[in-house]
Amino acid sequence: MDHKTHWETIYTEKQPNEVSWTQEKPSLSLQLIENANKSKLAKLIDIGGGESNLVDHLLMNGYENLSVLDISENALNRCKQRLGEKNKNIEWIVTDITKFHANTKYDIWHDRAVFHFLTDPESIAFYKNNLVHALNNDGELIIGTFSNDGPKKCSGLEIKQYTEDTLTETFSPEFIPIEFQREDHHTPFGTVQNFVFGRFKKQI
Repeated sequence: MDHKTHWETIYTEKQPNEVSWTQEKPSLSLQLIENANKSKLAKLIDIGGGESNLVDHLLMNGYENLSVLDISENALNRCKQRLGEKNKNIEWIVTDITKFHANTKYDIWHDRAVFHFLTDPESIAFYKNNLVHALNNDGELIIGTFSNDGPKKCSGLEIKQYTEDTLTETFSPEFIPIEFQREDHHTPFGTVQNFVFGRFKKQI
């Protein structure tokens, strides 16, 4: 089963309370986005947004130029249905992130729990190349992955764990770290997953 089929199946068969990544309010992501101190008119893309509640909170906080990308059309359709009329103010992008060719430049690139599914050097290189080309020169990368204290698999797939140092190494020299935070994510199943989040600034 390829990755697209895998995720389309997940978002067809499972509800939010049946997948581990569900967050009622993605507080740390919202905090890091606020820390970037960008205008509410800044262009922000959420990578692997799926049916995440992040976009709901960003809209409530006044952000106006939002894009949500996911490999699963089913996931994005669920999010659209939840948002109702508000979904018309959002750009929805169905693609594999390693094949993404941005038609615009973004000010903030947010990714919670997509990058760690890329486990081979080629996929990681494609991701980084697409990121560099999609982000403005003064743009910021906000990324959250499973840490070295987190799970080694998710949704039946192998993942790649990161630390503050290995994230810095992976995204250098194009990006310099600004801050890191760890988060214990409590899943709907009562388990705990440790994430490492980094906020990076693109080098001009």
